[in-house]
Amino acid sequence: MACVFSYIIHRDGVVDDSAAELAAAARRIDPASLPTAIVTGWGAGLDAVCNSLLSSYGEVWKVANEALSYPNAELIRQALVNVLPRNSILLVPHDHFGIDLSPGLSIRLNSPFVPDVLGIDGVQEAFLRVVRQEFGGQVSAHVRCDVSSGAVINVRPGSFKPEQVTPISSVVIDKSSAVGTLTARRRYLETIVAEAGDVDITKHSVLVSIGRGLQEKDNVVLAEELAEVLGAAVSCSRPVVDAKWMEKSRQVGSSGKTVKPKVYLACGISGAFQHLAGIKGNPFLIAINKNPKAPIFQVADVGIVDDVLEFLPELTNQAREMRGVAAK
Repeated sequence: MACVFSYIIHRDGVVDDSAAELAAAARRIDPASLPTAIVTGWGAGLDAVCNSLLSSYGEVWKVANEALSYPNAELIRQALVNVLPRNSILLVPHDHFGIDLSPGLSIRLNSPFVPDVLGIDGVQEAFLRVVRQEFGGQVSAHVRCDVSSGAVINVRPGSFKPEQVTPISSVVIDKSSAVGTLTARRRYLETIVAEAGDVDITKHSVLVSIGRGLQEKDNVVLAEELAEVLGAAVSCSRPVVDAKWMEKSRQVGSSGKTVKPKVYLACGISGAFQHLAGIKGNPFLIAINKNPKAPIFQVADVGIVDDVLEFLPELTNQAREMRGVAAK
């Protein structure tokens, strides 16, 4: 079995939730051994990031280089090619950065690349069996990938729930000397922070999130009434923002905000990976959609097949009765 590695995303000394998810995905590939984490970066916070991963990974490889202080995929590709053992399997989050990093990395490693994986059925002989979705999530495709020469696998965020596995012993190994000289044709300039809206959806523990299933702007009030009763905030998917039903500051997803609520109520949202990428922390996810094959049901804790326009008013009335809140 080839060595299985996870590339760890971190920011300001805080490890992304995908780190624990990748560890769970790696154990689906090789249940007999603990995976190895690879952390690139620079600065005092890098050691803290590495140490925080010791509870999930058998080894943590630290790659420190001043050129990696900002996550430039062009430079990280060079570093990983020099650090990774031959024929390794590398798991990477399927987000904006992973999509930038992985295809070119697989070419340089001369190994297969499989994007947007949401299920792993294990390895049979030299083939890794994975599950992807095609046609907007309407079809689940079972793919066999020859991993005899290694592979780069992009894992959809939220597809694997973190597991409580404590390594008997774990260690941080400094691999910085193996990086060599790093050069790039692009460079980091600045980070532009998005303007804050009237409501900060990242601060709420309960979100009522709406998608195109609400059909028109006038129906947004149905979600607002439910959110008021639950003490929640209303968030949305990108089509709602594109239709100008809600402000950009309410959007959840890879091109919107990242949220970590305790409860996430997805109303009329199909569940494209771009939206799910913005949901972290494994909230209790309740999905309401009249399409029983909607991808959102693959990750939901509770799935309700119903017309959201009929279900939301009834749910609001029931919530009012339970909380003793009079209707306006």
